[in-house]
Amino acid sequence: MTAPLKLCVRRSEVAAPSGHVVDVSVVLPSEIQHIEAAVELMARHCFAGHPSTSRLRFRLQVTLSEALANAIICGNGQDPSKHVTIQAQCRSDAIELSVADEGTGFSPDQITAPMTGAEIESQCGRGLFLIRHLADHVAFNEEGNAICITLRRP
Repeated sequence: MTAPLKLCVRRSEVAAPSGHVVDVSVVLPSEIQHIEAAVELMARHCFAGHPSTSRLRFRLQVTLSEALANAIICGNGQDPSKHVTIQAQCRSDAIELSVADEGTGFSPDQITAPMTGAEIESQCGRGLFLIRHLADHVAFNEEGNAICITLRRP
């Protein structure tokens, strides 16, 4: 039986000329059973004080879930001694999410869009394909072990 998830959440709020800004940071162990709780926690913080739509909430939940799954499974090899760091900046115009793992990284340009039945059912590449289609902007760090996802608010 897995122990309950205990997260250290760092949250700061700033009143900026463009509106209210919330920064949230969470570090979690590389265990896939914690993805849902981490996504819900981040969604609560990102939508607190900001209007949201069901479409934006869906986009955040799917892109963050897929990024976390990639970081835990592919990046950290599901090694529970390794961690994944989630950072979010929630502004009135957009949500910026960053997910970083402790793995060696990869080259995102080598991941192609799944086009055939076998590729669509594969566990590799489909998550990144979904992220790229649901996010307004996607970027990776030079090492390939961190992804930055931008979701614009309507």
